Amino acid sequence: MPTKSQPIKKVLIANRGEIALRIIRTCHEMGLETVAVYSTADRDSLHVRFATEAVCIGPPAGRDSYLRIDRIIAAAEVTGADAIHPGYGFLAENADFSAICQDHDIKFIGPSPETIRLMGDKSLAKDTMSKAGVPVVPGSDGEVKNAAEGKKLADAMGYPVMVKASAGGGGRGMRVVHKSEDFESQFNTASNEAEAAFGNGGCYVEKFVTGPRHVEIQVLGDGKGNVLHFGERECSIQRRHQKLLEESPSPIVDEDLRRRMGEAAIKGAKAVNYEGAATVEFLVDSNGEFYFMEMNTRIQVEHPVTEEVADCDLVEYQIRVAMGEGIEERDIRLDGHAIECRINAEDPFKNFSPSPGVIKTFHPPGGHGVRVDTHVYAGYMIPPYYDSMIAKLIVRARTRDLAIQKMLRALDEFVIEGIKTTIPFHQQLLRNEDFKQGNFDTRFLETFKLEEKDNAIS
Repeated sequence: MPTKSQPIKKVLIANRGEIALRIIRTCHEMGLETVAVYSTADRDSLHVRFATEAVCIGPPAGRDSYLRIDRIIAAAEVTGADAIHPGYGFLAENADFSAICQDHDIKFIGPSPETIRLMGDKSLAKDTMSKAGVPVVPGSDGEVKNAAEGKKLADAMGYPVMVKASAGGGGRGMRVVHKSEDFESQFNTASNEAEAAFGNGGCYVEKFVTGPRHVEIQVLGDGKGNVLHFGERECSIQRRHQKLLEESPSPIVDEDLRRRMGEAAIKGAKAVNYEGAATVEFLVDSNGEFYFMEMNTRIQVEHPVTEEVADCDLVEYQIRVAMGEGIEERDIRLDGHAIECRINAEDPFKNFSPSPGVIKTFHPPGGHGVRVDTHVYAGYMIPPYYDSMIAKLIVRARTRDLAIQKMLRALDEFVIEGIKTTIPFHQQLLRNEDFKQGNFDTRFLETFKLEEKDNAIS
């Protein structure tokens, strides 16, 4: 490794919950001090308790705390933090935040503002990847001017098509159109939704891939032209475009497909001289053809499954790259199978409605190959202001079948009382024969039926 060009001594984590605590742990193992920022609703969170220092940055609402760039920068300056790790969500993919960190001589642990802007614009990202030789879904050349222009293109491509917000994410500003007469209304709905959510109503149109799998490649770049990939993650189990379970490797990816997808992801990352950890997301059709969807310029919620099969700490790699260390291009050895279940404070028997409240009992599972990433504990009050995920349960075993069995055992041991959780959903999913055989796609949960049962203790 080259000499560090920008040593880091204290890292402020501009986030909350389990990801903040997960970053704090790695920082402390590296001998770095940490600063937690928190809203008044999070004063009792474990990330606040275990950081070296903690600074309150505002009231509960994210817009008044975790999204307040001025308060986060002030907290960094007051505590002497020389780097900021954004985690995921909130400001993690905010190019202005990255640029403001630069202006204040604070190292942003992630890519440059230019890269974030480029990859954050879906149409520009698609054009960049296409020029780099990465397969893309056929569609419009950037944003379409209006519904009429989009309809003309869709009629020529053939239906179904997907209308997507250029600045979208999390399933917002997306509509599938199955016939020509529905295009205008669906386009306008997507555009209005995007305008309300992102302040940008621009949309583009692309061919809708039927029966697709959502498979993503984890990459790491050093900003010096070197990029590694760490294999793939299967992310097709999702509800309303929100992932619920992820695994690595994917049950449909063989060595040849892994090689081709990895090479494509590396091409894409090199095309933008990427620095840090990123995920290149692909759609894979039933013929094994894959198409670029987007690049997430941050650490992902599901990164632990990659860490388990690649035996690495991706957050440590992020920090070392931010310090100026280069990486040596080499093959990453992948071993075993890992599965992650997102444990959300939701009632799966009532359309996954949120279930905030006080956790009365919290007994996490343990044993060989079992990992729990969480910031909660018995007596913790789950606030209603943020994402409902309260824990990630990750297991690793030699094979997928053994990993499924280990996860079922771990879920049986996971006792959370006082609120509803998605544990019963995961238990039923993992016992489903189609899931066990790997026979599913991104629409699997549209027909998956939960068996009604008492969810008083979950």
